[in-house]
Amino acid sequence: MKIEEFELELLVRPLLVWFSSHARILPWREDPSPYRVWVSEIMLQQTRVEAVKPYFERFVETLPDVKALADCEEEKLLKLWEGLGYYNRARNLKTAAKQVMEDYGGRIPSECEALLKLKGIGHYTAGAIASIAYGKPVPAVDGNALRVLSRVTGDDSDIAKQSVRSNMETVLAQVIPKDRAKAFNQALMELGATVCLPNGEPKCGECPWKGLCVAKAENQTKRLPVKSRPKKRKIEKRTVFLIRDGEKVILRKRPQEGLLAGMYEFPNTLGSFTSEEALSFVKQMNLTPLRVEPLDAAKHIFSHVEWQMKGYLVRVEALEEGESDLLFAEAADFKENYPMPSAFAAYAKYLNICHGKNRFGEGQE
Repeated sequence: MKIEEFELELLVRPLLVWFSSHARILPWREDPSPYRVWVSEIMLQQTRVEAVKPYFERFVETLPDVKALADCEEEKLLKLWEGLGYYNRARNLKTAAKQVMEDYGGRIPSECEALLKLKGIGHYTAGAIASIAYGKPVPAVDGNALRVLSRVTGDDSDIAKQSVRSNMETVLAQVIPKDRAKAFNQALMELGATVCLPNGEPKCGECPWKGLCVAKAENQTKRLPVKSRPKKRKIEKRTVFLIRDGEKVILRKRPQEGLLAGMYEFPNTLGSFTSEEALSFVKQMNLTPLRVEPLDAAKHIFSHVEWQMKGYLVRVEALEEGESDLLFAEAADFKENYPMPSAFAAYAKYLNICHGKNRFGEGQE
């Protein structure tokens, strides 16, 4: 069965009744202003709710409105985002905040067409802001909604295809209750996040649609939704250098374009180096190594590449400001002043720093 063949109107009332007594208490729901809804939805992209909560509260306390976000220095912004990963989300937020200040007088638009013109906002986020903050009867179809709608209707279309997502948005728009759009869209997301879970493990006994669900009736919950596999990640071997002179440590700022743009990192290079090769690498940096100590191996997974890292702690003679791409930072200042991606958290711990995902529980790039 395809979604357009299912009587979607049958789903509305039981979903809203269920949501009225099962909605989680979340910080962005307590005050669903357009700004707070926007920030939360961007943070929640590819990140768990529990991981987002402390980041969200710190972010909106530091940057309480669009103007504060638009005026925020990039390094301060990235430090607020440190550990959440996917750092272009933060940069896009700032760019969009500037657009709102310049083009909309500081007021976040209420219409999807205008929201879609803002940097980093796609159809789902535009629908979420318009419906949750402004009550507009427009769909907000995220991964949770795609999954629950595929299962309840028995639709085996490939949800990785944009055409399938667009079709679900079109069909869903016809049944969203005009006076309950905010509750309906949140309920759909909530059902997928707490009951109709991924990986074939739904809690069907708790579902308000258990008597209507095609996947449950036909024992298809493990097969649905259908989603084509993404390309296999590339594996990169890297060697990371924690180079210290007393309380100073060498950092390097990444280029402003590409992966982890503008973030700070420990010097690193492609390849899995032996201790001798590590010493040679440090000497080529015009430093004098005194001792080299192997560190634990670490792994970090990005959306398209996996870093398999080997690390060395290298003690060197007194550091002198020299090469332009190297920064000689006091370890005590590291936590507050240098935004570093959680990809390097496994090595930041050797500075006795409570960093990124370790501070708040979880992070990813």
